[in-house]
Amino acid sequence: MRMPLLCVLSVVLCLNGVASQALAEDLPAPDPAPAEARQAVFNQEQLDQMLAPIALYPDPLLAQVLMASTYPGEVTEAVAWSKANPKAQGDDAVKQVAKQTWDPSVQSLVAFPQVLVVLGQDPVWVQRLGDAFLAQPDDVMAGVQRLRHQAQAAGNLTSNQYQNVTVQAAPAAAPAAAPASSGGSQSAPASSSSTSTIIIQPADPQVVYVPTYNPTTTYGTWAYPASPPVYYPPSPMYYAGTALMAGLAFGAGVAIIDSVWGDCDWNNGDVDIDVNRYNNINGNNRITNNQNKWQHNPAHRDGVPYRDNRSRQQYGRQLDGASQRAAFRGDDAQRAQARDRARSSMDRAGIERPATSNREARDSARQARAEGGVGNRMQGANNTARPADRRTEPRNTRENTRDNPRRQGEGQARQAAQNRPSNTAGRARNNAFDGVRSPSRTTAQANRGRTSQSFAQRPNASRAAGHQISRPSAPARRGGGGGRR
Repeated sequence: MRMPLLCVLSVVLCLNGVASQALAEDLPAPDPAPAEARQAVFNQEQLDQMLAPIALYPDPLLAQVLMASTYPGEVTEAVAWSKANPKAQGDDAVKQVAKQTWDPSVQSLVAFPQVLVVLGQDPVWVQRLGDAFLAQPDDVMAGVQRLRHQAQAAGNLTSNQYQNVTVQAAPAAAPAAAPASSGGSQSAPASSSSTSTIIIQPADPQVVYVPTYNPTTTYGTWAYPASPPVYYPPSPMYYAGTALMAGLAFGAGVAIIDSVWGDCDWNNGDVDIDVNRYNNINGNNRITNNQNKWQHNPAHRDGVPYRDNRSRQQYGRQLDGASQRAAFRGDDAQRAQARDRARSSMDRAGIERPATSNREARDSARQARAEGGVGNRMQGANNTARPADRRTEPRNTRENTRDNPRRQGEGQARQAAQNRPSNTAGRARNNAFDGVRSPSRTTAQANRGRTSQSFAQRPNASRAAGHQISRPSAPARRGGGGGRR
């Protein structure tokens, strides 16, 4: 009976394995990224709010802004440079900052001073925009398209002599096979905003007109009344004699040839690079044809922290020279051995080791104060006079000496006992700073020094050395005359 039962179990297990394998093939593969990495940093409401001021920029200019926003520190420097050079624009302005250490995407923005005026009004917004583009590039691109469809529906996004607005249908997805039990019914079609892409290109490829608009009205009724978009007014200097076209204002165009070398790839949610135009304007930092996709360079982050854990893990550990920092700071094997030998020598000599950290130094000082000392690590705690003792000691001494000679002797003996060095185990020996905080001991040592100096200048010592002794004359008596009255 056992053998047939085992056979039946084997057949059942095999059938279960085949069914599990078939089910695994039908189900989508799990996302290997952890849940924390997949978590969105910004929700749709926050994305729409931060994208509203720039969503209607031409695609090439929008791509440059998104790339540069990932380097908020350098954008701030570019804003300051543009303020100092308000008339510099176009390719000439980009060539003037070629020696700056900024990322090429930041350098390209100086061609559009009117854009830097907008970005310079809120650095926090620029940093959040860059963090969103690094953490959620697909959501950022989808948010731009969502806002463009809203502006188009409100009648504020059309083609004109400054820009070309085209609607590109999304690639038709293959219809899913209907299950047999559903009777061949198919799902409802998606909305037009998810099946089409609105593309904005300059009417003249070599002249870019930067639009300005009020986001609170251009997109129609705002979907999030609690989080309205912020309006950053442009500088009137760049929009003198503006032309109003369907809710958008256009100032003077910026002539460019190579300054704008990026473009939005709406299908893949990233930025394409025109390698030829990039190399023409960035002669000191050329790239190859294989580098036609933009990649964030953490070396230009300038210490600005990344918002999410995934960006920190992806970009935070790629800085050049990270492996050489330990050697630069002196943390090598030879220095470690030298420190160990020095500590061993201090232990043999009875000298207290220096603190290896600020916390250890604070703990040592706190312990010394608790034991009654001031906390000087180079001096024993028992060998230190407390401030209260220094204040009360002279008054008590004067009272003792005024009362009777016996108390005077006891006071002198007590003073001598205090001046004697303590034999505490933790006190440093042969320490040049020993006793510097004990006034009584310092005074006693100074008196002994003066006594030794006066002994060396006694007359006997001078006569023995063969020097002539000159005695001071006796002081003159008051009242004149040498006789006694």
